[in-house]
Amino acid sequence: MRWSGQELQTEQTGTLPGLARLNNLVRSVQTPEFAGITFHEVLAKSALNRVPGQSAMPFGWTINPYRGCSHACTYCFARPTHNYLDLDAGKDFDNEIIVKVNVAEVLHKELAKPTWGRELVALGSNTDPYQRAEGRYRLMPGIIAELAANGTPLSILTKGTLLRRDLALLAEASEHVPVELALSIAIYDDELQQAVEPGTPSTAARLATVTAVREHGLDCAVFLMPILPFLTDTTAHLDEALRRARAAGATSVLYTALHLRPGVKEWYLGWLARDYPNLLPRYRALYHGAYAPKEYRRWLAERIKPLIRSHGLERVAGASGASGITSGITSGVREGALGQRRQADGDRPPRSLIAEELPPELAPTLF
Repeated sequence: MRWSGQELQTEQTGTLPGLARLNNLVRSVQTPEFAGITFHEVLAKSALNRVPGQSAMPFGWTINPYRGCSHACTYCFARPTHNYLDLDAGKDFDNEIIVKVNVAEVLHKELAKPTWGRELVALGSNTDPYQRAEGRYRLMPGIIAELAANGTPLSILTKGTLLRRDLALLAEASEHVPVELALSIAIYDDELQQAVEPGTPSTAARLATVTAVREHGLDCAVFLMPILPFLTDTTAHLDEALRRARAAGATSVLYTALHLRPGVKEWYLGWLARDYPNLLPRYRALYHGAYAPKEYRRWLAERIKPLIRSHGLERVAGASGASGITSGITSGVREGALGQRRQADGDRPPRSLIAEELPPELAPTLF
């Protein structure tokens, strides 16, 4: 559903060269309700995206009703996907949002093909399907309805509290197909959360959404990811995060350490230089590549896994019928609020990981 003419501030037709070349740009919209953001409405040629055969992801298909994301998370791994549109992975990713206005109609046709095998479809694996614009465009109800009617399992990962709008529909869908839901809630320090994820709902609002999911009879995982080295990896922060997730009704918690691919790394380190310049040398020493070193990930696992067990938030194999986004991903000093006080020696990463130089043998490896 596109916005009415009364709500339209400006209309532009030549602002997005990358999409213009594809000949599927309908219009570009700005409205005072979303100051600084332009929505580029396009007619999608396809809705279902096949995950490459060599991918380690536990699902074979995705749907991305939006590209770009007003959540503006500084660490978002999807930022480089904007480059192919001649847009940058920084500010443009936050403020130039692609909206596939016909995604449900296209999905209906694709699901009707005799070759469709009703494989699991994941939503939220790239950009968030419940970012703020979903309140206007309402693309997700049509997607959910089409998948459920076709007998296709689905999983949803989101930071958006707009998920609550569709919980009745999802509960109904779960009577016919496996449905798996997860909230991404990585930061339990309000000041830090607003700094690093400025466009997202608060941690408290997302935890309330977890509770709402549970009240509708559905399981809900919490993604404690990414864990930010030297910012959210203290025992105090992790224990408080798990306590609050458990209190909200989360059925499991999955975690990974921050990874910084090219395009994302520059944007995140730029934020770090402004807000936590004292940590910049440590990050440069830690992240020679995209992934935190194996030693750091081992150290983090030794810290968090006992906490996950003690809070009763381990994922039980086979607990969810969908086995989608929230399956198979577990393999994986801030001066303020929870991390404000100086950490005790026993609450620090190994010294080699906080020194300005990192041993060359600690080459980054994949989870």
